[in-house]
Amino acid sequence: MTANEKTLATFETRLRQLILRFQELQKENGALSDTITRHEQTISEMQRKLNQKQHDYDSLKMAKMLEITDGNLQGAKERLSRLIRDVNKCIAILSDENK
Repeated sequence: MTANEKTLATFETRLRQLILRFQELQKENGALSDTITRHEQTISEMQRKLNQKQHDYDSLKMAKMLEITDGNLQGAKERLSRLIRDVNKCIAILSDENK
């Protein structure tokens, strides 16, 4: 085998290795692209769910505000007064303990 034939054989071997590596990288790239697509779909779905939950929360908050203004205002005032009395009692007890 002459020097040119050896060089040509080495070149062919390296070229085959390069082609095989290229094919492996193409497969890996395809798999990674699929993974990215799935993750983007998951993110999109989660964003949609988050938006729906935010909308539901805003609706519930509005309903609670309407509930209070629709006649349950007196009950809300009584609950608030009770809480204030309880807090005042706690403050008085703590003040007595510190003396």
